[in-house]
Amino acid sequence: MRNKLLAAAALSLLVLNPLTARAEGKDGVAAVVNGEKITVKEMREGYKDNPEINSRVNFDDFYAKALDVYVNGKLLYQAAEEAEVTDTPEYKKQVQNAKEEIARKIYLEKKVDKMITQDKIDDLYKQYEKEFKGQKEVKAKHILVDSETKAKEVISKLKKGEKFDELAQTYSKEPADLGYFTKQMMVPEFGEAAFALKKGEYSQKPVKTQFGYHVILVEDIRDAKPLPKKQMEPQLKGILTQQAIGETFGELYEKAKIEKYSLDGKEIKDPAQTEEKK
Repeated sequence: MRNKLLAAAALSLLVLNPLTARAEGKDGVAAVVNGEKITVKEMREGYKDNPEINSRVNFDDFYAKALDVYVNGKLLYQAAEEAEVTDTPEYKKQVQNAKEEIARKIYLEKKVDKMITQDKIDDLYKQYEKEFKGQKEVKAKHILVDSETKAKEVISKLKKGEKFDELAQTYSKEPADLGYFTKQMMVPEFGEAAFALKKGEYSQKPVKTQFGYHVILVEDIRDAKPLPKKQMEPQLKGILTQQAIGETFGELYEKAKIEKYSLDGKEIKDPAQTEEKK
């Protein structure tokens, strides 16, 4: 737990071009603080335990910036021990809370991991494919400007035969090409306007959104297709995780005897239990 917190704190110190540190320190020791060792091994463990960090930087870069964080952490802990902080009620209360939280987390993670199988993921994806309702997608470009006057000027030039891409380079605040998108992917005003156009048409009036004024050109229209399983897998796992958590609590409640009371001391009846007695 401490390693994970220290590793997370070190992330804020990482820069684009940090000094490169060769791992393994001196005989596996990264630092010695008042006679206490900080090992490269524990720093590696902190690094591995944080996907948010190890997905963004390699260990050498992490080590170069994290070492001072670990040293500072050791200094603070030593000072806290010397001040007998570990004997205080505040410390003992927080330690107990932390123990309970860690136990809950580990129990739930292990339980959920066992319940999420590849077969369940495959079955859920098949259900997604079966229930997928073919939506339309359009491929469009736009020219985004600050004022309605400028947008009307662009439309006027399009009517005179000037090229959309050339006008986009001159006028647009953003890249013109938006690729394929469904109606729901865009802000409502933009989506409504884009999907009202036919292939090859451009908007005859400026389209106002929170970003400014748009002139839209629709280049293609097609039926949307279900996303590949690999791309959907994180979302499918998320759905199965929520189901597994719900089932886990269902099992726990079924086995448990629970009494709840309001602030005035009256028993709070569980609606489900009340319904069962009827």
